[in-house]
Amino acid sequence: MKFPLVTFLSLAAICSFLSKSVHGALVFTNYTTANGLGVNHILGTYASGGKVYAGTFTGGLGVSSNGGANWTNYTASNGLGTNIVRGVFASGSNIYAATSGGLGISNDSGSTWINRTTANGLGANDVFGVFSSAGVLYAAAWNGGLGISSDNGASWTNYTTANGLGSNLMRGVFVSGSTVYVATNGGVSISTNGGGTWTNRTTLNGLGDNTVQGVYASGGYVYAATFGGLGISNNNGLTWTNYNFASGLANNNVTSVFELGGTIYAGTSNGLSVSTNGGSNWTNYTTAEGLGSNSINGIFADAGFVYVATNGGLSVAPLNAAVPEPGQVAASVLALAGAGLYWWGRRRKPKGPQAAVQPLDGVGAVV
Repeated sequence: MKFPLVTFLSLAAICSFLSKSVHGALVFTNYTTANGLGVNHILGTYASGGKVYAGTFTGGLGVSSNGGANWTNYTASNGLGTNIVRGVFASGSNIYAATSGGLGISNDSGSTWINRTTANGLGANDVFGVFSSAGVLYAAAWNGGLGISSDNGASWTNYTTANGLGSNLMRGVFVSGSTVYVATNGGVSISTNGGGTWTNRTTLNGLGDNTVQGVYASGGYVYAATFGGLGISNNNGLTWTNYNFASGLANNNVTSVFELGGTIYAGTSNGLSVSTNGGSNWTNYTTAEGLGSNSINGIFADAGFVYVATNGGLSVAPLNAAVPEPGQVAASVLALAGAGLYWWGRRRKPKGPQAAVQPLDGVGAVV
């Protein structure tokens, strides 16, 4: 029995839907001041120990114990240097907040705070990024270099261009073992001996731009978010492959980067780009998928969720959504027929006098 064929989505739309179906589409819930955040402009995010952290622009540091549904805010009145929190790191009961007025430290889950500044030896008070590893603190300061402390911030040793860093304008820091990666306005600066010596990687090594806004390292790869795309290196920065808008990214201006389990998350000024095959292909997410804004400032992911700091709130998406089996992929493309929506997929016996949809081959002929 023959049934009328419905009008199908464009090939581009079908491919996009298939891509998101196969890789598990991200659907975001956005958390804002309506949930208790100090402001909607989120600069950085982190998650650890069942808590979610959101550094905000002028609203302090938000901490949630229920995935973002409700928040407790910590501000200058609680001991932070300022209410502008550019980045955050947490481990156990220790919380580190990079603010425009110093590095805020709490060793009791936020109950009390101390603020470390130039008075303690930091190169500058405007801290853009913070990291903690093996009892050592790393603070990336704007126009102050990289500060390293082994006594909870009571004193600091600063590393600058005089030590081989690309610029004193620091935007972020990441540490893996004894290797320290610093995002600077003059490239990615790398030390393999805890800061003793430095090598600087730039466009001469293949980066898309020397202004590096974020850096991450995992599984033998280094990822650099730059004004000119996302750089990926498999030899500790000696050479880079650059991915940009022409490669499928949402924008050339990559503001942040994170990698987990082979999935790369690149925050841009026009949405979130996600790749599950090393950058060869990208799926882009925007406000259409629930992001609070297309302007992304920071990303964090764990085994259960991806957290995206946007100009319009903290957007959270689960990562454990069911991914269709290969044989089910054909059943996941939507077709439009008049005012109705129909699934295109396996042939099924029609129930009653309703329209049915038949699969097409690559040139549009009925299979």
